[in-house]
Amino acid sequence: MRSMKEDSYYDIAKAMSKRSTCMHAQVGAVLVKDNCVISTGYNGSAKGEINCCDSGICKKEHELFEIGSALSYEYCESVHAEMNAIINAARYTGGTEGTLMYIYYNRIDGKNIHAHVCKLCQKAMKNAGISIAGIREEN
Repeated sequence: MRSMKEDSYYDIAKAMSKRSTCMHAQVGAVLVKDNCVISTGYNGSAKGEINCCDSGICKKEHELFEIGSALSYEYCESVHAEMNAIINAARYTGGTEGTLMYIYYNRIDGKNIHAHVCKLCQKAMKNAGISIAGIREEN
């Protein structure tokens, strides 16, 4: 039996999430325009940075412990899956206006935190003309 288009997009997002280098969550994102995948992304370290999963150290946790701050994303080495999908689309396709984003979220550190798109990614998506099609999560 043929799967629904949306299920296929989430399957692609799930496959992308497996490329994640984060020690806490695997997230994959897929940008779709006119029923065509135009970009994908996963959460992981910025180009040229050491991956947390390879070093065994979450810089965000280490820095927060050192400074005792409630800040989080400022110290994280990872670029979010949503942001990577936007960046890849900007680099390779010529635009994101009118696209839908499908997101797959798998929490791997055992913490029960509900999947959501952070405020920074929400703002980037809004300015790029991207709507959230939905989030599927696995814990």
